[in-house]
Amino acid sequence: MRTPRSDADHAARLGIAHHFTRQGHRLHKTLLRLVRLLKALPQAVRDFGHAAFGCGAGLALALLLTVGLALILGLLTALASLGLLINEKAGIVNLGAEGMMLCAAIAGFATVATTGSDTLGFLAGMGAGALMAALFGVLVIWMNTNQYATGLALSLFGGGFSAFVGTSYVQAKLPERMQFEVPFLADLPWVGTALFKHHPLVYGAIALTLALIYFLYRTRAGLVLRAVGESPESAHALGYPVRRIRLLAVVVGGALCGLAGAYISLIYTPLWVEGMVAGKGWIALALTTFATWRPARVLLGAYLFGGVTMLQFHLQTTGVDVPSQFLSMLPYVATIVVLALISKNPRWLRVNMPASIGKPFYPG
Repeated sequence: MRTPRSDADHAARLGIAHHFTRQGHRLHKTLLRLVRLLKALPQAVRDFGHAAFGCGAGLALALLLTVGLALILGLLTALASLGLLINEKAGIVNLGAEGMMLCAAIAGFATVATTGSDTLGFLAGMGAGALMAALFGVLVIWMNTNQYATGLALSLFGGGFSAFVGTSYVQAKLPERMQFEVPFLADLPWVGTALFKHHPLVYGAIALTLALIYFLYRTRAGLVLRAVGESPESAHALGYPVRRIRLLAVVVGGALCGLAGAYISLIYTPLWVEGMVAGKGWIALALTTFATWRPARVLLGAYLFGGVTMLQFHLQTTGVDVPSQFLSMLPYVATIVVLALISKNPRWLRVNMPASIGKPFYPG
């Protein structure tokens, strides 16, 4: 026998089910409209481009392609710079980025040449970078060796070791590279080709930057990391394991440098050549100062470096009567000029620079 209470419960359940059914229909209609919009977007952008650019469509396309290539070139230094930023936020300066990237490049290349798996190649590159960073961390954090000298030694070691291991892979070839694109957006005229047909890591660098901003300035763990970089003695007095936190930061930074090195040998130029990182590790190190230790500025600085590099290629292809060696040094000259301009305002650097960067910690 049904009671008034059971009837009321039954009616409530029916009401809830009806509510969710209506919500489901609305969501379905919204998704259908979104799909129709995405399908119609390419033609709309094409019409807008013809109306807006007219005869200047070629120039607009060239600019978009330049931006797209700047995103690719900027990725190489962005990943490594973000890793070094994590190190320096914890108070550790690692000058060995170049060596870590080289070892990661040969580790990733050798893994893919052997197994044919890009995923394993990237993991091998990250592992190589993390392992070298862990060695560096033990030396400078537990043994309190000089951070600058140890980092330089790590860079030199990485260059020589990668050259030695890579001798048997100079003529090796990787399997055919996969082509990537963002669904729907890749079909957009002009914009699709320039911006939405890149490797997922190109977009992953942007996501990583946003995640790092949130971690450093919106989470307790990020606050602790920054406290360790500002005053390790105070953090130690509060009971935080300063040495372990610093070592973890160094290892994570090394893994990101390794990811950048693996990207160079697997995607950017899918081959192995001795010294193929070509100074990008040093540029990544300079970018952290260039960006005054802010993740968003690190990413923008990396894209600026990529844009200047693309300008160099463009000038070379147009036959500008300037020695190629001068054009090749343009990106590095631009970086030095920007660093010099920033250094003219030391107060700006002091406000953003971790107070204990490069200083050893003695727990007592």
